[in-house]
Amino acid sequence: MALYLIAFNDEWVPDLTMPQLRERGVAGRAVIAEMTAAGAFVFSDGGLDASTAVCSVDLKDGEPLFTDGPFIETKEHLGGFAVVDVPDEADARYWAGRIAVAVGWPQEVHRFPHRLALSAGSPSEAEPGS
Repeated sequence: MALYLIAFNDEWVPDLTMPQLRERGVAGRAVIAEMTAAGAFVFSDGGLDASTAVCSVDLKDGEPLFTDGPFIETKEHLGGFAVVDVPDEADARYWAGRIAVAVGWPQEVHRFPHRLALSAGSPSEAEPGS
């Protein structure tokens, strides 16, 4: 099995009324319920945008420097995501397609490469001592 991230940028969400957004949320949660029943669901969340940022972290003299603002200027923000644990890319694409149809906006699929390498039996560079 491999982990995949299915995510969308909040700028991809069309202008919708609150009732329309709630309707899309219900449809999206129904797909999450299907993922759960299929044993593919790991974790999801959403509603992320510039207003949900807590702090930015940079490096200064080898130490983390936490700043409440200003944040790095970007027009793009992660809007929401789901992590699925599925056998292959085809299954990840399937679930991303189900979400895209349910909510009505694009999704991206990303593979977590280190997890894939571990499942294939090769050590990951990200693991200490490997």
